[in-house]
Amino acid sequence: MTARNELRLLPWAGPEGKPCYLSTDDQDGYMSRLADNMEAVQLGAAAELLERASQTLDDQDAGPEDVLLLAKELTGALRDVLRVATSRGHLLTANEPHGI
Repeated sequence: MTARNELRLLPWAGPEGKPCYLSTDDQDGYMSRLADNMEAVQLGAAAELLERASQTLDDQDAGPEDVLLLAKELTGALRDVLRVATSRGHLLTANEPHGI
């Protein structure tokens, strides 16, 4: 998944919330597959949360506590999705042929 000498931003944070990177040319390696699977889980969870958010916001009986919890969960999901998008965007840029 990574171009030669390129690092892949992993879909989880390291100690103290710092980004983690993977350096490998083996897109079928254990860590690459683990990262791919984690990204899929994060994107799936975000999609489910988006559906739940729509339902919560449409619910006239939803109280401030419900909306606050929803906002916290959406913030976490957005952070994960942004990390995936950043990683994939970087990979797309790194793998583009020169001159495009």
